[in-house]
Amino acid sequence: MKNILISLFTFLFLGSLSAQNANKIIEKVDANMSSKNRIVESSMIIHGKRNSRTITSLSYSVGDKKSFTEYLSPARERGTKMLKLEDKLWIYSPSTDRIIQISGHMLRQSLMGSDLSYEDMMDDRKLTEVYTAKVVGEENIDGRKCYILELKAKVVDVAYYSQKIWIDQEYFVPLKEDLFAKSGKLLKQTTFSNVKKVQGRWYPTKMVYKDMLKQGNGTEFIVNSMKFNQEIQEYIFTKAALKQ
Repeated sequence: MKNILISLFTFLFLGSLSAQNANKIIEKVDANMSSKNRIVESSMIIHGKRNSRTITSLSYSVGDKKSFTEYLSPARERGTKMLKLEDKLWIYSPSTDRIIQISGHMLRQSLMGSDLSYEDMMDDRKLTEVYTAKVVGEENIDGRKCYILELKAKVVDVAYYSQKIWIDQEYFVPLKEDLFAKSGKLLKQTTFSNVKKVQGRWYPTKMVYKDMLKQGNGTEFIVNSMKFNQEIQEYIFTKAALKQ
């Protein structure tokens, strides 16, 4: 009986220690990946079955509640704009001169034919707000030592019920993640690379997303420039700005 109690205590203690370490790890990840606000110039390279195309954009965001994106090229996409306020998303199309709201199941649709959904673009919450975590191992990725964490959703309004994520042990940024449905089905995989120091924080400037439920060779997202904690005028986050 005594040995059973000791084993049980050890199991609970190690489990608690793993959860504490995991929480500290994802807090450091959040400190790198989240910010008061940011301005990002990016290129999205969509690799289809037959060809690839590149879309460039300029985005402004404040926390995880407000974001505004204007697409700059190619000509077909130029002038398209997206506005997120809380859990609402609007898109302006210059070809029709109309503003439409994307909601419900439409949020799961592909963003411009990419491996990202509108839902992926909208959810920018901190990991600590959405998931509970535990450390399940360690592994090297491209010569970098990583912690392997399992994350389980603690809120209901989340696109992915669980994640398996590889965190760089020095820079505390993700280098790889697997995203799962509640059933355990693998939905998406993401790899992160080209980690750079931006205004005192580490940030991966290249992400490759792969929707495991569709054909194609994935979508690259390249950060061309990024500025944190800037002065962003409030008028940008209004529906009126979509048509300007």
